[in-house]
Amino acid sequence: MKRFTIITAAAALLSLGAKAQTEVTAYTPGLTEDGITYFLPATSLRVVLTATKTHHTPGEFCEYAERYLRLKDVPQTAYDTWTIDNVKIVPYGVADKSKAYSIKFKQKTSAPYVSLTNDGRLLSVNAKSSVNDEQLPVASVTKVQQKTVNGADFKTEEILSAGSTAKMAELAANEIYDIRENRGLLTKGQADFMPKDGEQLKLMLANLDTQEDGLMQLFRGSASSETHVVVFDVTPTQNIDRQVVFNFSKYLGVVDADDPAGTPVYISVKDQKSLPEAVAAEANGKAKKEVADLRYATPGRALVKVFSADKEFVSQSVPMAQFGRVEHLGGELFNKKTTTHVQLSPVTGGIVKIEAERPE
Repeated sequence: MKRFTIITAAAALLSLGAKAQTEVTAYTPGLTEDGITYFLPATSLRVVLTATKTHHTPGEFCEYAERYLRLKDVPQTAYDTWTIDNVKIVPYGVADKSKAYSIKFKQKTSAPYVSLTNDGRLLSVNAKSSVNDEQLPVASVTKVQQKTVNGADFKTEEILSAGSTAKMAELAANEIYDIRENRGLLTKGQADFMPKDGEQLKLMLANLDTQEDGLMQLFRGSASSETHVVVFDVTPTQNIDRQVVFNFSKYLGVVDADDPAGTPVYISVKDQKSLPEAVAAEANGKAKKEVADLRYATPGRALVKVFSADKEFVSQSVPMAQFGRVEHLGGELFNKKTTTHVQLSPVTGGIVKIEAERPE
């Protein structure tokens, strides 16, 4: 979302009173009659976890699975399992309140057209920004659509009329054995009613598989899944070694950091020292006086890793404003001779595009 600000009659956001006293007002980014006030960004990191939660439901005949089908370790109660599908890093910008700047307009020049984000980061001057704040991933839950069968649909009349659950389980197991026997006869070509062609054979075998899966569900149980997206935000101000982002449990998913059921997942952020040392510009052996011109960031790069004790999920080099430095664009931006069009990155504060237009 952008906020476009055109010069208004707000005469003095940061005005000084008489010499005897100073009027203090809140710093508000925007365009005034005196100039532009804005923030440069700090680069935040959104850690996006995608995990699958699988809910296991026991079968109606689960307690008879070993007796009639020799199935061991069949669950007798419902439970959940969680698995991490992936973890990714999404950089985004936030206003760095320690990097607030103003550009003063020169007299007898027209005020520029500026574009700011809602939190006051400068997007563009004299240009419509082509770079927007990225639509960040948000937390969500999505049910996984699965093609499943209902075991109850395959109960025969004989099974349904049985006098006890144990008898129903026995009859269901017998039905499964009959299906397996018929499948074997079909594949060997020994069935009483053999199909006329291969396509019909394939159809009959698929039908038997469906029946067996449905009846087996009555013993083994069923499972349904959900995809969970969970997000965590980190805004580094310096190198990070092993900061816990979240704890993850195989049976509970994301848990509190102090919950012993979870295993910590960490983030590390290391400045890659990608920028050369800045050389201070001097004139006649003295440092130049600060000029209220346009400031922008030259971002540095940081190596970001997300990992647990036994797995590395992400290792990514990310441009970040706070590991770079603030620069002066310099030159006469707003004068009669030249109209300068500037676009900045809302994530790093770096220059995305700059054009100078001279009137003919």
